[in-house]
Amino acid sequence: MKSMRTLIENRTMVVVDRDTSVLDAARRMTEHGVGAVPVLSGDRVVGIFTERDIMSRIVAAGRDPASTRMADVMTTNLLTADIEDTHETCMRRMQQAKIRHLLILDAGRFAGIVSVRDLLYAELGEKDEALNLLNAYVSDIPYGTSQG
Repeated sequence: MKSMRTLIENRTMVVVDRDTSVLDAARRMTEHGVGAVPVLSGDRVVGIFTERDIMSRIVAAGRDPASTRMADVMTTNLLTADIEDTHETCMRRMQQAKIRHLLILDAGRFAGIVSVRDLLYAELGEKDEALNLLNAYVSDIPYGTSQG
């Protein structure tokens, strides 16, 4: 089972500062095709801002995205995972919390973010790999013989 380290290594992470405006954050999210951005203060994660936050805390609340700062609308009750956790552990944690994005920490410092989609692709990749190995194994055994 692969760790979060292998899933997030070599990825460019999109992050914003707590003083970033919602408008700027939304533009960055759109530009990079992501549904959530970690909010940092220095190198410390202080929040997360998602598409759901835009809808509920900005649009539905009638707030001005150009003048609203991340610090005022980000989610601060954070669920995190360790960089050595498996994708299975992280998926279970996300399902229990009913969230779609999970912040990954390495020794308490921000290392990355994963989505449910990322974890599903990782799981599918592992299952494909296992299926290919099983097919190769079965194909190499002559029909009607048993190994034992």
